[in-house]
Amino acid sequence: MANVVNLDEAVQWLLQGGVLAYPTEAVWGVGCDPDNPAALEALLALKARDPAKGVIQIAASVEQCAPWLDGLDPALHDTLMAYWPGPVTFLVPDNGRAHPLVRGHHATVALRVTDHPQVQALCHAFGGPLVSTSANLAGRPPCMTRDDVQTQLGHAPALAILDGALGGRHEPSRIQDLLTGRVLR
Repeated sequence: MANVVNLDEAVQWLLQGGVLAYPTEAVWGVGCDPDNPAALEALLALKARDPAKGVIQIAASVEQCAPWLDGLDPALHDTLMAYWPGPVTFLVPDNGRAHPLVRGHHATVALRVTDHPQVQALCHAFGGPLVSTSANLAGRPPCMTRDDVQTQLGHAPALAILDGALGGRHEPSRIQDLLTGRVLR
């Protein structure tokens, strides 16, 4: 069974390359340091997720996303500001900052500024964005409770769990291409 940790322990776990399960706005997520290749590989292996798909990065503020937004047309920043923080994940052209396992086989990186207080606190304490993908094995429904996480993923030694409550939304975040406006989910 995965260890249940507090916020300080969760940050230390992430800094040491661990994978963390935590509640998000609508479902439980799993994440890691988006700049740690070993952590990214562990997360993808844990979920049995195809690396070509890429993963979302979730942040506490637009400022935490700044390195991935560098070079973006200022008018597009206005679009982001209209939706963030909130339940919209934007696909932003990759400016070369995103790790290939975060980006997958895409020319974009998926970014969201969360309005979930616990996830904001986690990102603030960590000092930047985290990977955020649904806590489930590939092809299975997302976990809705901590017990679901323990059942599906709790066997992995690389996993710890930050307990908390979901944010009250009933659908995962909308995913939208920032340049075209096309909604993918």
